[in-house]
Amino acid sequence: MTRATNGPVAVLGLGRMGTGLATCLLDQGIQVRVWNRSAERAAPLAERGAFAAAHPCDAVEGTTAALCTVDDGEALGAVLRGPDGVLARGPYPGVLICASTVAPEEVVEIAGDLPSVLDVGMLGNRDHARDGELRLFVGGEKRVFESVRPLLETLGKEVVHLGALGSGMRMKLLLNLLMGVEVQAMAEATELAAACGLERQQVLKTIAGSGFASPVMAFKSRRLASGRFDEPDFKLRLMAKDLMLASKQAASVGLNLPLAAAAAETHVRATEQGLGDEDCAAVVRALTPNPGSDT
Repeated sequence: MTRATNGPVAVLGLGRMGTGLATCLLDQGIQVRVWNRSAERAAPLAERGAFAAAHPCDAVEGTTAALCTVDDGEALGAVLRGPDGVLARGPYPGVLICASTVAPEEVVEIAGDLPSVLDVGMLGNRDHARDGELRLFVGGEKRVFESVRPLLETLGKEVVHLGALGSGMRMKLLLNLLMGVEVQAMAEATELAAACGLERQQVLKTIAGSGFASPVMAFKSRRLASGRFDEPDFKLRLMAKDLMLASKQAASVGLNLPLAAAAAETHVRATEQGLGDEDCAAVVRALTPNPGSDT
């Protein structure tokens, strides 16, 4: 069996996905060094044997690969090039794997002239991350990809090299575009049905069991049925960010994507209404006159 890595791996950013990735690596007996802006998130991983670092530059010390799973481009830039960042003590000799969803051009700009950088679009949720069941879409030089393929195959059931740096982000943005539009469409259909007198639970059950429902819609229909959007699988504000990034990508290549633009507008409005840290299915609350009311 091919070894997943020849040395420790750093995981920078311990949100739901980062924590899942670190847990998966620990389960495989791989040495893991972790960092998070709020240090308390590292405690459960430290109890399992991970080294919890005070700064990103400490986390990557002695590692062969570093997975960055922070929220956005600003956070990614700070983790890499900030005063205590990965590059604060000089060039990083391992492979930097940017799994944060940012604009493709931004990951290229942040990477600069670093020789070994990949961007990875991750498809899946925290359970997939923990269980090594993600689908990973990778951009970057082929030689760099091959050097960490065993590591990536530990984390994902499907690992695809797409091409140049930025390709992974392009795939991730279009996938999130589909999810954002699908979930909003289901929320709109459900609100229309309820407003016209149909019973909400029956409508959602019918949608989830129909040929129109994707696995994501079937999954999110349970969120809409319960009206519970806490403990998010994917935060609404991150969906808003990704939809805006997808819309900007479309504009940059001269495409008009009306559905993407409309979904981005709705998600941004929902974020402004204070729903940003709830699950992305909470976009339904931006469709009603009183977004704070129960759905």
